[in-house]
Amino acid sequence: MTAYVDILAFGAHPDDVEIGMGGTIAKHVSQGYKVAICDLTEAEMSSNGTVETRRQEAAEASAVLGLSHRSVLGLPDRGLNGSADQLQAIVSEIRRLRPRLVFAPYWSDRHPDHVSCSRLIEEAVFNAKLRNYLPELPPVQVEQLYFYYINDSGDVSLVTDISEHIGTKLAALQAYRSQFAPPAPGEDRVRTPLTDRYVQRVEARDMLLGQTRGWSHAEGFAIRRPHAVTLF
Repeated sequence: MTAYVDILAFGAHPDDVEIGMGGTIAKHVSQGYKVAICDLTEAEMSSNGTVETRRQEAAEASAVLGLSHRSVLGLPDRGLNGSADQLQAIVSEIRRLRPRLVFAPYWSDRHPDHVSCSRLIEEAVFNAKLRNYLPELPPVQVEQLYFYYINDSGDVSLVTDISEHIGTKLAALQAYRSQFAPPAPGEDRVRTPLTDRYVQRVEARDMLLGQTRGWSHAEGFAIRRPHAVTLF
């Protein structure tokens, strides 16, 4: 079967993927690739914003990025425990969308949900190719699994030039006003590390990484399996 999307990026919460690889998504969409995001949870444990607010913000960010599809599995926020049911839900999404490439959060991060999401996606990519696992759905062999960075950056294996797409990435992040905008006086929101110039720090990180290659901005990724090339 042919792929329904070229790229499927998973996040534990709405905004995770945009933080880590919003520019890379915008770049691929501009080149005609079909990109989807799947949020494992609805971020119902967030200090700011409601589930409905986050849905609206995610829809706005999706439109900014030009996504072909966005879904939410409704798994429990702060409850990604790796159960059989959770793994099956993720495998089913991979088999339904049949991506060539899958992206997940980097396996080391200060937020436990990001770490749990990373582990779940890695297992799901493996299980998705097993024809005797959930045999009612055709198996899918993903070409490569990449890991993007949210809070903590490790050893960067690959970088993508997002110089022409940093504006789109920032616009997608700014859609999440409940998370990143400083609380106004009298507003029912609290100050968190995310409301303290977090988007500016993400841009600074991308700028510093871009400078290593002579680009204005870049996003970094890690891989566990060797990245195959035919020509240098």
